[in-house]
Amino acid sequence: MTATTHHVHDLHHPHDPTTWTATRIRGSVASGDTRAADVVEAHLARLDRLNPRIAAVTSRRDEEARRDAAAIDDAVARGEEVGPLAGVPITVKETTDVAGLATTHGLRAFAGRVAQADAPPVDLLRRAGAIVIGHTNMPTLTLTGMHPRSELFGDTVNPWDPQVTPGGSSGGDAAAVAAGLAACGLGNDAGGSTRLPAQFCGIAGMKPTPGRFPADHRIGPDDPSPASALFPVDGPLARTVADLRAVFEVLAVADPRDPRAVPAPLYGPEVPRTVGIVRDPGGHGVDQAVLTALDDAAQALTDSGYRVVETDVPMLDEALEVYTGMVLTEFAGNWPAISALVGPDASRYINFDLDEHPPLDLPGYLGRAARHLTVRRAWARHAVDMPLLLGPVSTRASFTPGQESSSAEEKRRFGHSMTLNVWSTAVGAPAVAVPTGLADGRPVGVQLIGPAWREDVVLDAAQAVENTCGVLTPTEPR
Repeated sequence: MTATTHHVHDLHHPHDPTTWTATRIRGSVASGDTRAADVVEAHLARLDRLNPRIAAVTSRRDEEARRDAAAIDDAVARGEEVGPLAGVPITVKETTDVAGLATTHGLRAFAGRVAQADAPPVDLLRRAGAIVIGHTNMPTLTLTGMHPRSELFGDTVNPWDPQVTPGGSSGGDAAAVAAGLAACGLGNDAGGSTRLPAQFCGIAGMKPTPGRFPADHRIGPDDPSPASALFPVDGPLARTVADLRAVFEVLAVADPRDPRAVPAPLYGPEVPRTVGIVRDPGGHGVDQAVLTALDDAAQALTDSGYRVVETDVPMLDEALEVYTGMVLTEFAGNWPAISALVGPDASRYINFDLDEHPPLDLPGYLGRAARHLTVRRAWARHAVDMPLLLGPVSTRASFTPGQESSSAEEKRRFGHSMTLNVWSTAVGAPAVAVPTGLADGRPVGVQLIGPAWREDVVLDAAQAVENTCGVLTPTEPR
């Protein structure tokens, strides 16, 4: 398989707002050139037409979206300033509360769990003028694999090719954004769950620094255990890097609903324009299409004035041990009850992990938890002189739906392909996935990883890649 860079300089259709970027929608609505109501109606009509084919959006809030749009149009008519995402239709993953919708996690047992209030990031997005049009599909409880197949809503289809997965676990949002059902999506990422579907669906996706965005990942009243509080972060998916940046600027605030959220500056001082390229993290092999995507991105960065050099990932194996040891040890205690809830077929993915990585005893767990700081320090020191890493999101260009859950060997191969995602989560680094082109008609892409709290540096580099390699979506599902 070989990659061909796909240059698309303007996918906008002047009279079809479902093809517009979030920044264009906001500008047109705020100026009064376009009504938010018309933007919403266009997206709802596209949902009617395409969602039955791709099953990305699981529940809708049509009338509420229309009311939100009317309120924005009224404010514009009165000459009032509207928010930085005014009129922008967004979707939200089934993990995250949207007032009036059930937060099901794709599980039948949760079908009636209607949220009474918006989760912090949803509230912030709506205050900025974004219009939530619905929830999106995911793997049941995010535990059944990295393909968005849930017992409540079935399989989400990749709009580029129904034979390959759209990726997960935020694959419903990625498919919706790629197909023009929404301008942006809100997913989450604990080891690649925004970045993998961004790569497979040909869009951009962000994993911010932990503590950058306020979040609430509770299922019920209790807060999560340490690893589940440290590693998962909410993150946006969008068709352009500029749209990621717009959402980033809205969500990057301190919030008393989440004491982890830090009021760090959005932009910092200049750093060396040096990028370390990592072609095969872990040494398990890379598909040719992914290698070509890395070459395309490296050339784009070089042409933009970056210095790209070969490098190794600091403390790669140690970071993977920290992540797997903490996560699976904490998870093992509750797994029998959760496994009984989701059933044997849905349990295979986690069972493969637990068989290979049995839970640690208390001294072993505490040792891994202590080394979490060690691996974070290693990246912080490395990033002083080399602030950016360029590498694959997945070293494999595609998977078939459910392939990673089909056997222990496929689970192991999938885990190897995602090495850089897990490492970047373990060291607390922000990352952005960005497409570079098409290989055999399917999207390929790369990710850029940066220093903690320097999403601006990562977004700048991702923008340089996009400027050269182009934008691939929206696409009409095959």
